[in-house]
Amino acid sequence: MASPVLMPKQGNSVESCLIVEWKKRPGDRVEQGEILLEVETDKAVVEVESPTSGTLLEVFFKENDDVPVQTTIAMIGEVGEQVDNVAEEKPEASAQPEKISQPVQAVKEPMQVARMSGKIGISPRARNLAQKENLDVSSLSGSGPQGRIIERDVKEALESRPADLPTATPEPSTPVIDLLNDDEVTVIPLTGVRKRIAKRMLESLQTTAQLTLNSSADARELLHYRAQLKKSPEALGAREISLNDLLLFAVSRALLQHPDLNAVFEKDMIYQYKAVNLGFAVDTPRGLLVPVIHRAEELSLKALSKKAKSLVSQAQDGKIAPDDLQGASFTVTNLGAFGIDTFTPVLNPPQVAILGVGGINLKAVMLAGKVEHIPHISLSLTINHQVVDGAPGARFLQTLSSHLADLSNLFFL
Repeated sequence: MASPVLMPKQGNSVESCLIVEWKKRPGDRVEQGEILLEVETDKAVVEVESPTSGTLLEVFFKENDDVPVQTTIAMIGEVGEQVDNVAEEKPEASAQPEKISQPVQAVKEPMQVARMSGKIGISPRARNLAQKENLDVSSLSGSGPQGRIIERDVKEALESRPADLPTATPEPSTPVIDLLNDDEVTVIPLTGVRKRIAKRMLESLQTTAQLTLNSSADARELLHYRAQLKKSPEALGAREISLNDLLLFAVSRALLQHPDLNAVFEKDMIYQYKAVNLGFAVDTPRGLLVPVIHRAEELSLKALSKKAKSLVSQAQDGKIAPDDLQGASFTVTNLGAFGIDTFTPVLNPPQVAILGVGGINLKAVMLAGKVEHIPHISLSLTINHQVVDGAPGARFLQTLSSHLADLSNLFFL
């Protein structure tokens, strides 16, 4: 009997994956454990292994399709076996996980989604439910593959429909945007990482009370120490330690003195971390990713630098493991290299704080009755004012500024 291949789960927060590339085609022989395809989550590209040996009989989704997890995406069996199309909708949650050897449910061939046309892509189950409840689906936004309306979308619409609202006769939908000539506009659908970033940034601003505190720190010691490292003996292996590495090192030590910022806020509960799981923003070809240096406070400067560089490389290559993108208790985002002086970093919920780092510029400072221009690095701390007040945030910035102004003290903490 043919066996289904399911879109695997990639952590509790991942609802769907984008098919990047099929490594095998229908008719190809595959062995158990062999790479069958690559899929993209909102965080990383993941290789999916074949769960069994046999012939790839049929695939039900093409490359660039966004498929809910635990959906059957292919069938593997023996040559000549007949395979019906399987349901494309995300299965209902149950107490026990579905076994991969369960029988495949046969359904009618799904409707194809027509992009930017008057047609509506809708699954059979969603269409039947909408017809039964006399629901106009022309205004619904589909959450299924390629924007297809699935049963979950219809149920949510029915739950939110006022009891006294009269039902309307469905009318052909029309495009929301009046497009220009094809050569005057490029249509780019939100998928993968970009789609998740858009969703999370909006949710962040809608669900938290964000307050940003702007400050700066004396950067003379930071620049001097970096210059010394670049000239250090090659055998020491410290020449590649960057200003950002020094900053992450200082942040990891400062957070130990301010546990109220090394925390997350969920369901009216504040969880303060003893370990500093330090996230840092990385610009990648696929969009913004935030790798996490777990237990950063336990690492030496050299070890932290090595770990950070490894995570950056994996993130930019699209090969970073999901575990290395989860569990951050605090985030640092540095735009100084792009010539940005100050900016307002947006929280990464459920974290309660994020530090934005800008460029290093001369700042006029009064010393011994004289004005001196001293290089300072800009710091912008955004906090969730629901659970963190301005004073604790300001004290954290004071501690961090003190560490940056005298890096030698950090190695004794």
